Amino acid sequence: MRKQVFGRQFKRDTNERKALFKGLASSLVLHERITTTEEKAKAIKGHVERLVTKAKRTDLRHAQSLLEPYLTLEAVEKVLHDIAPRFANRPGGYTRIMRVGRRFNDNASMVFIEWVEKSAKIKDQRSKIETKKATTSADAAVATAMYGGKEKKAAKKQKGKIAKKVTKKKSAKESK
Repeated sequence: MRKQVFGRQFKRDTNERKALFKGLASSLVLHERITTTEEKAKAIKGHVERLVTKAKRTDLRHAQSLLEPYLTLEAVEKVLHDIAPRFANRPGGYTRIMRVGRRFNDNASMVFIEWVEKSAKIKDQRSKIETKKATTSADAAVATAMYGGKEKKAAKKQKGKIAKKVTKKKSAKESK
């Protein structure tokens, strides 16, 4: 009987389970978002949040010695220098779990587990993508204005101009 036994076994012995949690937690820290089963995500969520709280509350050396048994060395560095300062003003709730669907193979419920606040690097990447989208939509607006709102004709004319430029460059290279 399992009376008052906390945690999930996942049909693994203690060392296998610790290795699984260490790998999942390190992957979450390094990649900032992982896809896993719902049960594994729920099992590591509290584990990871406790590690971030330890990193926030203590000095660097002490926190490093506390985190080393539970994370890889790269992950410990990232927690101490990137993730813990990001959540300095937040009292808890550092991760979120979002359902994705079911895995085709065994119908297991799959989820994303990720940090609630994104890093500045990820925000920069998203802003670059948004500016690219804005410039392409601006180019499309200019093309529709030039050609009287007929988008298909405008796109065909632009493709034709690009093709002419490419053939001119090829012929110039061949003549040299």
